Amino acid sequence: MSERLQKLIAAAGIASRRHAEEIIAAGEVTVNGKVITEPGTKADPVNDHIKVRGRLINPVLEKREKIYVLLNKPRGYLASLADPEKRPLVTELVPPHLGRLHPVGRLDFNTEGLLILTNDGDLTNFVTAARNKVPKVYEVKVKGVPAEAAVERLRRGVTLDDGVRTAPARITQTGETETNAWYEVVLREGRNQQIRRMFDQIGHSVLKLRRVSIGPLKDERLPIGSWRFLSPLEVARFKPKPTRSKSTEVKTPQAKSPRRKRTPAPSKRGAGHGAKSS
Repeated sequence: MSERLQKLIAAAGIASRRHAEEIIAAGEVTVNGKVITEPGTKADPVNDHIKVRGRLINPVLEKREKIYVLLNKPRGYLASLADPEKRPLVTELVPPHLGRLHPVGRLDFNTEGLLILTNDGDLTNFVTAARNKVPKVYEVKVKGVPAEAAVERLRRGVTLDDGVRTAPARITQTGETETNAWYEVVLREGRNQQIRRMFDQIGHSVLKLRRVSIGPLKDERLPIGSWRFLSPLEVARFKPKPTRSKSTEVKTPQAKSPRRKRTPAPSKRGAGHGAKSS
């Protein structure tokens, strides 16, 4: 069965579907010896020879097994598959025998918290696609105590230093001292260092940042630096629910309610015969 190349590349654990599109556009993918640069191109992993950067991925696809890991990322690890600066990577925190797993979405180098690692490109695409608006919840500690009017600006959306305006966010203050404030921030988008840059716009730098949930996924008991497999139920919650099209819906005819028989009214002539006059 033919599938889109970016989906096959993601299934082989080489990259997320979004990154796979960039690999294809860069001319690093061949199908039966022909260079492919159009991400929408389909190929059959059974009958076509598919190579990424010279490596045949068909054997990997033949025995592919979907793996889903939840990691409680510590600070000081990069959520990436490689780094030219040779900084520690989140993939180093899981056993190598799990194969090539990629992080789902962003989590900054100095941010800790929950991060999914998987070789399932479909799940990655669902969680990270802006149209799905999967909520991510963060605990934030900031320097100083922002005025409520300033926080309200963040709730409505602010323009970041690169000119991009953020979507509305849910922000709730959870604590305060003379020198710091704590917030719960819920985002439905994922821009680079977004929360840090948002609070920078109102003059209050972020001192500590931790992600505590991804959609319905939470785990308060998972220690920092530890990981576990996702359960089938947890994975299913991130899969798009099938929708029934109108053309395939079967309409059940409604049963007609029984009609009541009408009793004929007595004739006026018969009603008056033999009756007593009042």
